[in-house]
Amino acid sequence: MNIRFFNARILTMEEDRPILEGELWVKDERIWYVGDGTSREEGLKNKGTVCMDWDEEIDCKGNLLMPGFKNAHTHSGMTLLRSYADDLPLQSWLNEQVFPVEAKMSAEDIHCLTKLAVLEYLTSGITAIFDMYLTPESIGQACSRMGMRCVQTGAVNNFSQSVEKVEEWYQELNGKDPLLSFQLGFHAEYTCSRERMERMAALAAKHKAPVYVHLSETKSEVEGCIERYGMTPGIFLDSLGMFAYGGGVYHGVWLTEEEIELFHRKGVSVITNPASNLKLASGIAPVRAFLEAGLNVAIGTDGPASNNCLDMFREMFLVTGLAKVREGDASAVDAMDVLKMATVNGAKAMRLTEADVLAEGKLADLIMIDLHQPNMQPLNNIAKNVVYSGSKQNVKLTMIHGKICYHDGVFYVPDEPEEIYAKANEMIKRLSS
Repeated sequence: MNIRFFNARILTMEEDRPILEGELWVKDERIWYVGDGTSREEGLKNKGTVCMDWDEEIDCKGNLLMPGFKNAHTHSGMTLLRSYADDLPLQSWLNEQVFPVEAKMSAEDIHCLTKLAVLEYLTSGITAIFDMYLTPESIGQACSRMGMRCVQTGAVNNFSQSVEKVEEWYQELNGKDPLLSFQLGFHAEYTCSRERMERMAALAAKHKAPVYVHLSETKSEVEGCIERYGMTPGIFLDSLGMFAYGGGVYHGVWLTEEEIELFHRKGVSVITNPASNLKLASGIAPVRAFLEAGLNVAIGTDGPASNNCLDMFREMFLVTGLAKVREGDASAVDAMDVLKMATVNGAKAMRLTEADVLAEGKLADLIMIDLHQPNMQPLNNIAKNVVYSGSKQNVKLTMIHGKICYHDGVFYVPDEPEEIYAKANEMIKRLSS
């Protein structure tokens, strides 16, 4: 479809480019034009045409267009366990509540639960997710059906998913659907034998590919790794050759200076998950230290069982708010750095470099923020206000791959939301009995 957005404020998230007032054109899945609108005719001539037939023209009425948020760490299928296992420490939460129910979940269950998560992502302006869960085929099918851009990674551990299966998914789930991709990964050091981790490192070397993993989420996790191997988790995994081609670590709450320097050198992204880390009392990540070291820092919600919502606005505020408290410095972690983490940096961590900013030729993954709401007025600093005052109520439109998936409270997806809700409620009764 050819869609023209006009009368818009546009935050492209390109380096040093201020908000502009003008138009953005989408042709099929790509952005065709971004500008003030005065050069439309010249722009059309440069593209070899004198006019454009629009399937839809949207008057933005001065609202803000910006890149969609990239949720760089989530477990979508865990929507089933939202508010099911609350107010417990991490290991009790996992071993006594989460794992027993997950053991009963089928691929079909996870397919439905992923669709439920997608609905929530759309309302939060999330246009791409980095998902780690149990049945990548059914997750991919759900995201493709619902129009969500989804990068997945393996969750190899001692109980489910093998290194061989992850390689199979890596080969099968890349390059066949423009919305889907797959990266190498495993659950965590503390859930994998050394032999499995060595084979994962060998797989990364074979494909010259990055690896993604939960790492240094809790103090006890770090202490356990030191007891087992005499090294902190990041140093130990690097000793196996795990990060030879970069990758990413989820959480990183208890990273040492040595690990931070290592990750900068190896091109490893850190994906912070502040709401989940607060709820599970895991700690507050040293985000300012990450930024000062030059790390690529992205943001994730983590799963809806440990968060419990999939809301990037809350995550953004917590990233900067917690950093200020941790450092005792109200200037720590500027809101513009946080907005970059939620968009450009997330795209880099997820290897979605064609969906990072709003520019000609980039993928049309964008959102419209409603500025005609009291929390967004007055318009002193629109971009910072998205971080400090914005909320899901301000998401007016979510577009992925050139398709409008959510607009003014209406989902443009093939499945009826109420049917998805009903199935999820039936499922929790069945699986928790």
